Amino acid sequence: METKQRCPWSEGSGPLYIEYHDKEWGVPIRDDRTQFEFLTLESAQAGLSWSTILNKREGYRRAFAGFDPIKVARFDEAKKAELLLDPGIVRNRLKVSAAVSNAGLFLDVAREFGSFSEYIWSFVEGKPLVNGWTAMDQVPATSKESDALSADLKKRGFKFVGSTIMYAHMQAAGLVNDHLVSCFRYRTCARAARKGPPQARGE
Repeated sequence: METKQRCPWSEGSGPLYIEYHDKEWGVPIRDDRTQFEFLTLESAQAGLSWSTILNKREGYRRAFAGFDPIKVARFDEAKKAELLLDPGIVRNRLKVSAAVSNAGLFLDVAREFGSFSEYIWSFVEGKPLVNGWTAMDQVPATSKESDALSADLKKRGFKFVGSTIMYAHMQAAGLVNDHLVSCFRYRTCARAARKGPPQARGE
């Protein structure tokens, strides 16, 4: 049986982690709902492991209206209080409030730039950054692009959008290809970068 070589971080963390690595992580996207999904999930991760968030992903999808930013932006105080009782998500008051307020700001950005994707892709000049790392200790936690994105989002009022969080978002949404060159997904994501971002994940 053929054994696929993967980025070391994806190994040993269960099937959800492997599926996420193999089908989603690093695939360029321009779909605003998926951008909002990852913005919400990455923000929720602050101080926690990504495996915790992946295991609660379906809970978040249910609780946050399928990651529809229009619906989430309308959540009132009663709805936020209800969310804090939901074991399917991270029940942190600041994070729940941030997800709702970020949704409204997300829509503001989309109106200003035509879409949130147009806005975020402008930080990499519209084309994924393809790195060539050979070891995990070479992969950075931030970049000049994530620094700039984080600073601009904070200026707009977004919460839980530090540079480390936004670099993780950029990795997840394919604005940067940080698969190791030895990983079987590296070439696929690099080809996607040359072709331009597809609309769907897992291609």
